[in-house]
Amino acid sequence: MGSAPGPLTYDMVCRAAADQLAESDDLDWKRDLPVPPMHGQWNEFAKDISAMANTRGGLLIYGVANDHSVVGIDWEKADLRQYAQWVRNHVHPYLPDLVMFRLTDGATTLLVVDVPASEMAPHLVHGRSDKDKEQQAFTVPYRDRDHTAWMAEHQIERAYRDRFTRTDSAAEALRQHSDFLTKTISAQASKPSAWLVAVGRPTRSYPHGAPPLNWEGACYLLHVAEERGSKLSSRKTPGPMTGMGGALTNPRPGLRRWVSSTMEIDYYRNSLVELHHDGTVTLATNVSWYPASSSERQSFAEEAGVVDALPVRQRVVTAACDDFLITIQELQRRLSLDSTQQITATIYASNGPWALEARTAGFGDGCESTPPYTRRPHHIQPVHTLLPPIADDEEVARVSEELSNDLMSQFGL
Repeated sequence: MGSAPGPLTYDMVCRAAADQLAESDDLDWKRDLPVPPMHGQWNEFAKDISAMANTRGGLLIYGVANDHSVVGIDWEKADLRQYAQWVRNHVHPYLPDLVMFRLTDGATTLLVVDVPASEMAPHLVHGRSDKDKEQQAFTVPYRDRDHTAWMAEHQIERAYRDRFTRTDSAAEALRQHSDFLTKTISAQASKPSAWLVAVGRPTRSYPHGAPPLNWEGACYLLHVAEERGSKLSSRKTPGPMTGMGGALTNPRPGLRRWVSSTMEIDYYRNSLVELHHDGTVTLATNVSWYPASSSERQSFAEEAGVVDALPVRQRVVTAACDDFLITIQELQRRLSLDSTQQITATIYASNGPWALEARTAGFGDGCESTPPYTRRPHHIQPVHTLLPPIADDEEVARVSEELSNDLMSQFGL
C-alpha cells in the first residue's frame, strides 16, 4: 500500500478494503468470527494460522466480507482467550509469537490476528477424523496464493530441513557474540575476575531496510532501562548499568551497533552494553568487583596477586540479569520487534579457568559470604531461555529470575 513501516491502524484496513486489496498468501479477509469445530471437523482457526506460519506469516482480519465491505464484528463475542487455547491445543509445535488485537473507529470493530513467519515451521494441525472420532491425525497446511493447501511429503521434508538449518544458524550467531565478548574481556581485564556474559538475539532480525536505532534513541533507551532497573523493589545492590555513570548514556558507534563501556575506567565496575542494529543486545559485567570503599572486600589478596577463587556475587548476577532483560524489552518496544528473543548467559573467568566461588547474603541487606555447602566450579554451563515479543513487566521479571537462578544453581545455591 506504500505506507511506511509502523503499526496497523483501522484506517489502513479500511483503505485496503476500499482499494479491493485481494487476498494473498499473507492476507485473509474474514467476515465472521472463528467458530468451534463441529462434527469432527478441523479447527479452521488453527488451520489458517498454521498455514500462514508455515509460509511467510500474514494477517487474518475478521470483520471484512468477501466483497471487501467492512461489516465489523461483535467484540463482546470475541473470546481471545478461547482462540489462544485452540491454537495451543491444535497447532504443534506451539506458536508463541501470535498476536491478536482490536481495531475500531468507535462504531465498527475489527479483530486482527497477526501471524509471524515462524522459525519453528513446519507447524502441524492436530484434529480428528470425521468418520472415526477416536482417530487422531496431523496435517501440514500452507498458503498457496489466496487459499490453503496441504504439504506433500517432500515439502514436509524440506520444511524440517530448513528449520534445523535456521536453528543451527541462530545458535552459531549466539556463540559468535559470546565468543567476541569473552575475547574482549580477556584482552582488557587487568586483574583476574569473574564476568557475566549475556546475549539476547531476536529469532527474526530487524529488517535491513528499516531505519536503525539512532544515537538519540539509544541514549534515551539506555536511560529508561537504567532508571527502571534502579527502581526495582527486589534489588539489593545497584545493577551494572547504574554503576556505569555517564558512560552508559553516551554510547559510541560500533560495528552496526551502539556501545556503552566502562572497560577502561578503573573506579567503575567494568561493564559493556551493546545495542545492535539487528535487535541483538549484549552485556558483559564484572561480578567480582567491589567498590573501593566497601567493607565487603575480596577474599583473595589483590595486592599480593594471590587468588584462591574468584568471587561471584549473587546480588550482582541478579541485578545484571534484571538490567539485561529490561534493556531487551525496551529495544523490542523501540524497534517494534515482533519475534521471540533467544537468550543465553554464562559466567566466565577472565584469565583462565579459575575456581569460581559464590557470595550470597542470607538475610536481605546483610554481608555477603560463601556458604560452606556450595561448590566451586571452574566452568559454568551456558543457560538458555526465551522472551516473547510482547512480554509485559511481569514476564520480564520471571525470565530474569529464571536466568539468574539457572546460573547460581550451578554453585549449589
